[in-house]
This record gives sequence, C-alpha cells and structure tokens, in this order.
Amino acid sequence: MRISRNLKLSILAIFIALVGSGLFLRKWLWMDNVKPESGDTELLIPTGSKYEDVVRILKEKDILKSYASFELVAKVLKYKGKDTPSGRYIVKPNMSSFALVRMLRAGFQTPVNLTFNNVRTINELAGKIGKYIEPDSQDLLNVLLDSAYLKDMGFNKFNILSMFIPNTYEFFWNTNPDKFFRRMKSEHEKFWQSSDRIAKAKKLGLNQDEIYTLASIVEKETLVSSEKSTISSVYLNRLRSGQRLQADPTVVFASGDFSLKRIYEKHTQIKSPYNTYRNTGLPPGPICMPDLSTVDAVLNTKDTDYMFFCATGDGSGSHRFAVTFRQHVENANRYRELLNKQDIK
Repeated sequence: MRISRNLKLSILAIFIALVGSGLFLRKWLWMDNVKPESGDTELLIPTGSKYEDVVRILKEKDILKSYASFELVAKVLKYKGKDTPSGRYIVKPNMSSFALVRMLRAGFQTPVNLTFNNVRTINELAGKIGKYIEPDSQDLLNVLLDSAYLKDMGFNKFNILSMFIPNTYEFFWNTNPDKFFRRMKSEHEKFWQSSDRIAKAKKLGLNQDEIYTLASIVEKETLVSSEKSTISSVYLNRLRSGQRLQADPTVVFASGDFSLKRIYEKHTQIKSPYNTYRNTGLPPGPICMPDLSTVDAVLNTKDTDYMFFCATGDGSGSHRFAVTFRQHVENANRYRELLNKQDIK
C-alpha cells in the first residue's frame, strides 16, 4: 500500500508540530525564569494562602522574567488550584519555573535559625520570637498568658521564662505557638537531664526553676565570669540562714525601670514579690534569661563563708566580698564615695 504524497506531508507536519510543541514546553519548563540579579530571595507564604496569593507575592518581589511561564508550569504540575503549602522559601537566581513550582508545591521550606538570649520579660521574649516565625508577638503572648496552658506545661506566669534555654534553634517559619512552646519544653528537659544538672541542683537544695531564678540574679549582678559562683555562694548562704537576699537587680526588676544605676531606700520599699529587700527567699521567678554559663556557675557554686558583696566601683565590674557586716559596711562606703565622685545618681 503506497502512501500518498499529501498524507506524507501531513504526517510530517504533525510530527514537526509535536516536536516543536515539545521543545516549546521543555523550554518553558526548564528555562531560567528567576532574574539573575535578584539574588537569594525570601518568600514568606502565610498560612491559608491561595495560589493567587503566591502569584501576588512573586509580583511584589519582582523576581520573575516571565509570569506566563510560571503559570503554565503551575498548571502542568497541578499546583494551580490546589492547597498552597505555607512557609518560608528561598528562591535562587536563575531558578527555572519547574524548580520553583516544584519547591512551592512540595513545601520544601528553608528553616530559620532562631536565637534568643538576654531577655527580661515574656513580652520581650514574645517580641524577639515573633521576628523569626509566622505567629506575631501577640499570638505568642496570648499563649504565654494562658494560665491553663502554662499549668499543663508545668509552669506558671511567674516562672515560665525558666522554660526557655537561651540558644540558637532551627525552626520552620510557619511553626504555630503550641508546637514552638512544646519544642522549648523539650529543649528545657534535655538541658537539665545532661551534665548531672538535676543532681547538682538537688545537692544545693533547690529545684530547677529556683536554680534558674538564682542564676538570673547572678547574671545581673556581675559581668565577671570568674565571680559568678562566688556571688552565688553569698546568696545560697543567705537563703540557708534565713536572711533576705537584698539583691539590687531584683529591685530594678520590681521597679520596671531597667535604666536604674543606683538603688536608694525608696527603691527598696517597692511592694513587689520580686523585691528581695522586703521578701525573704527567692523571687517567684527569674528576673532575666541567664546565660547557660551562669546557670552552670550556680550549679557549681563555691563553698564560702561570704555573706555580703559590694561592687568595687573601679570600672572593672568586680566585687569585694565580706564575711561580716562590719567589713561589708566598709566596702559599701568606699563604693558610695566612688559613685558620688562620678556623680552617678
């Protein structure tokens, strides 16, 4: 059976069309579609976003050469019209439409490195965390102020800060508050279960939260690392003897004025459970988030007879320690004289 010339031409035309359309589709699938000058670009796709929201975000970033290419590939890969995975995505220069759509469709997120330390209050903590993950500071605070939730976690509004171990953690941007806080609870447990920390706390007669609270006071008392365990010994000696701690940093915290550099009699009279000039024992919770080295310094407190300490005021940040009140008064007078000379109010 001979094939006519016209039929041959028709078959050839169809073949060429198919090859051409295939090459066209291949080009649109694999062509570089992210502008090379855009650099690594962060895309934040909020929870509940639709496909149209993703397109809008891409247009706001202005990183694509052809939105038609992206839309065609999204249709071919069935990304368009489906639920859109939320998250944080890093778009690379010269990325193809195929690679971009596949990443977004599969939810291949790039995690964030979340760091927090040197925090005084849960409001401040929520503000710091809210800069890294999707829930904002108010969403986080709503959970941190939920007494039933805190009780379920084994904490309360006073000691909840002690659940947070300052460090750098890897999280997905769209982590919700509950998952975030339960991860922090897990990290808290890992910290205390390592290096014999629980046993050391028991040896000192304190529980984990009390160690953290004491460490927060020591943290604000000195910047000299070598002094931390000695300062801790003073406070432990006072706790064991039933004396008030009379820790200036707790007065600063009770006042709410963290700029205070000098404590006067009026400050020591502030009515607050955190004011250790008025109340015996440790405050009900930490006054800051102490460095991990400070927690370990407290756990490894030196055995001393010191009952007092006072800043030298010489600019070194160091302290003079005393066993008797008379020695302490002499040290305190020297310190006040230096403050007066420097006109520190």
